[in-house]
Amino acid sequence: MHQPTFVITAGVAFGLLALSGAALQAQNAAVQDTPAPTRISHNSVNPRPLAPVSGQGKLRFKVFTTSERLPEEAKRVLASAHGGFAVDQRPGRGETYFALRGAGILRISADMRQIHLLPTAPAMKNLNTHNTAIWYDNNGGAYLACPANDAGLVFTTNLEGKLLHTLGRPTAGQDLGFPAVNDYFARGGKFAPTDVAYLDGQYYITTGYSDLDYVLTARPSFNPFSVAWNDLSFGGRGNAAGKFGTGHGITAPPGKKRVDVSDRPNSRVERFTRYGHYLSTLRLPAASLPCDINFFGPYAVVPALDGPDRTKGAPIYILQNDQVISTIMPKEELGLTNFQHIHNAVMRQFRGKLYIIAQSWNPGDMVILEQVAG
Repeated sequence: MHQPTFVITAGVAFGLLALSGAALQAQNAAVQDTPAPTRISHNSVNPRPLAPVSGQGKLRFKVFTTSERLPEEAKRVLASAHGGFAVDQRPGRGETYFALRGAGILRISADMRQIHLLPTAPAMKNLNTHNTAIWYDNNGGAYLACPANDAGLVFTTNLEGKLLHTLGRPTAGQDLGFPAVNDYFARGGKFAPTDVAYLDGQYYITTGYSDLDYVLTARPSFNPFSVAWNDLSFGGRGNAAGKFGTGHGITAPPGKKRVDVSDRPNSRVERFTRYGHYLSTLRLPAASLPCDINFFGPYAVVPALDGPDRTKGAPIYILQNDQVISTIMPKEELGLTNFQHIHNAVMRQFRGKLYIIAQSWNPGDMVILEQVAG
């Protein structure tokens, strides 16, 4: 145990020498009985307990802010949250977008200290937007694509929340590029979009909440803005390579000409070319049920609906070179009791520090985590 250091000046030393033997013994006894000083924080008489931390190595995180920062209208519906985030990665931007059923589209500021509710069309506001994607046209315009799994619709808005287009269920007679898919919709099959990715002028749309479970494609066009179904589809229900138990989330990694589909019940991510040709499989820990994958710099972030040990809540995995290098446990290690199931997570950077924005499901909640220095 650290012992306090006593500095004795020359004057004090002279006084001590002058004391009688009995007085010196009494003074020494008093010093020995004096308790060691308590270590205190620099700014408070009462020490502040250290914040819980989760993760490994340089990718350890603590809670930066919770859902208490949400607007009141969003707080009222947060328990039903069942969606995901999109980050504007353009230089000088950094805002994050997501939507809540009953509230609308929300924007998290670049410094992650403010969350604003955007004006949202009534047709979209009261439906469940299962995820959010951001994409850019060749002229610098930016858009959000939001799939409503419960209504079978894909909404496209601008970054101010203005609804530009609603893509509905494919109809009989439309060529979607695969006979089984054409037949499915000709028979009146359900359209349940769960996520959207944008690559080379095209939407890629997962349909894992239906018996179809193919990735469908559609093309936005301009003047006027519209989105039309395209003759390319791939995947299908199954456990073999290139198939999905549930094709849940879909992501186009920055700078790559491929799409990654989170095959949730098979605890893997299936990778395809932009033409739908199977490339490879990224396997994740068994029973993790990955909902999506997000890429930032050298890292990938995977939110898990469950974990190998369900008593501890679900993890957020951080990968580098397709290997898990850090595991964040929001419920067990950070004390976030609502994070039994994690539905989406994205990584951000601000002033040289990494952040993770995450959303839980059943019950719904959200949190922003901050990287711990050192």
